Amino acid sequence: MRTRLLVVPATVLALAFSVPAFADASALSAPLTNVHATADHILQVDYQVQQTGYWCGPAATRIALSARGVYRSQSALAAELGTDTGGTDWIGQVTGVLSNYVGWYETKEMPNDPPTQAQRDLLWNDIVLDIDNGYAIVANIVAPPGNQPPGYPPDQTIYHYFTVIGYNDVDRTVLIADPASFSGNQIYWLTFNQLATLIPPKGYSA
Repeated sequence: MRTRLLVVPATVLALAFSVPAFADASALSAPLTNVHATADHILQVDYQVQQTGYWCGPAATRIALSARGVYRSQSALAAELGTDTGGTDWIGQVTGVLSNYVGWYETKEMPNDPPTQAQRDLLWNDIVLDIDNGYAIVANIVAPPGNQPPGYPPDQTIYHYFTVIGYNDVDRTVLIADPASFSGNQIYWLTFNQLATLIPPKGYSA
């Protein structure tokens, strides 16, 4: 199945989908919600809401590139990623585009659901290493009812890309820049444990 910001009623996953409306895609200055005081490691990024229901991949890639001072339009990145109305097929396409601009990135698969301890450890190590060196992480997630970030439609499974732009090494939380802006939730904190359960069976670029 192709990966996109896909909203699927939980009872008819294989049969139908709908995509929510999105805000205007001009660059937004999103305040940090629930900002922590100390032990935070946060990248400065240029946040944008995704321009279409299937451009979460390009928008998340754009946010990650902006942490390195690279600014591309969502439409240009959609073309480079091979994104179409079915979305962006695979996290490896994101890795390839990020690497073309700034090097560094590798694709990390997380096929086990729930993830193994080794996969959790690698994810945390990648977050710390990348953020400390000025690189944001793009994650491909699957968020079913009962395990969703704030504001997501509670009765639907969401297939999505978002960007990890910070972490707190005391309470092991991560800062997310989410181009979907569900219910106005654009930049917010998640526990690391929740992030680790959202990524399988997909992967991330780090």
